[in-house]
Amino acid sequence: MKLGVNIDHIATLRNARRINEPDPLMSLNILKEAGADQVTIHLREDRRHITDWDAKRIIENSFIPVNMECSINEEIIDIICSLKPHRATLVPEKREEVTTEGGLDIIKYKKEIKKAIEKLHKEQIEVSLFIDPDFNQIKASKEVNAEMIELHTGKYANLHLALNSNINHTPFKIYEKYDKKTIKQMLNDEIVLLKDATKLANDLGLEVAAGHGLNYQNVSDIVKIDGIIELNIGHSIIANSIFLGLKEAIIKMKEIIDKTF
Repeated sequence: MKLGVNIDHIATLRNARRINEPDPLMSLNILKEAGADQVTIHLREDRRHITDWDAKRIIENSFIPVNMECSINEEIIDIICSLKPHRATLVPEKREEVTTEGGLDIIKYKKEIKKAIEKLHKEQIEVSLFIDPDFNQIKASKEVNAEMIELHTGKYANLHLALNSNINHTPFKIYEKYDKKTIKQMLNDEIVLLKDATKLANDLGLEVAAGHGLNYQNVSDIVKIDGIIELNIGHSIIANSIFLGLKEAIIKMKEIIDKTF
């Protein structure tokens, strides 16, 4: 199973002081040495972390493939086409959100997504669609000619946190209105849904990745799902790198994945 490391939050830290360090570019050699299979970056419309300057330098200098997450905004798609990363992952995007909330609605924006994919394909850029584990969205992903989908694991991750951590004793409470028995059942149901969604996608000829909210504690159940070939993990790895160092934070995640897989 491949591991893509999202380095957006290196740029978040840099931008907090509006200076030139830490530079996301400096992470590339560390990612390679630690065994990461892919660099993932998100060029947001508001450029809250990764900038056009970052993206260009990362693509030109990365030792491993670059997966660029982006919205279906025409200006952004044109930038991606000019930069020519290995893959573009189309995601939903709202200016007011802290992080990506839910998957892209392929059915609602089918025309726009198909147009974006056609543009990207003309530049020989592979396309993945970041979607919820919804059967209709998976079928629509096939219809617009994407090569891959990335299943949004945010609900699974939040349920896992609510059941297995102290998050509800912090200001960031989630699912606090449910008892543990209910949360456990909801978590099991979400795992089954992710398994079924993966099987359907594979049956349709789509490759399947997964990501969002994955960490050392919850990644194993996702690794066990037959048919998922790639994980994209960012926040947890970058957060742990503060204490472990970036190389060790990546190696630890790789070890958990490889041991489970």
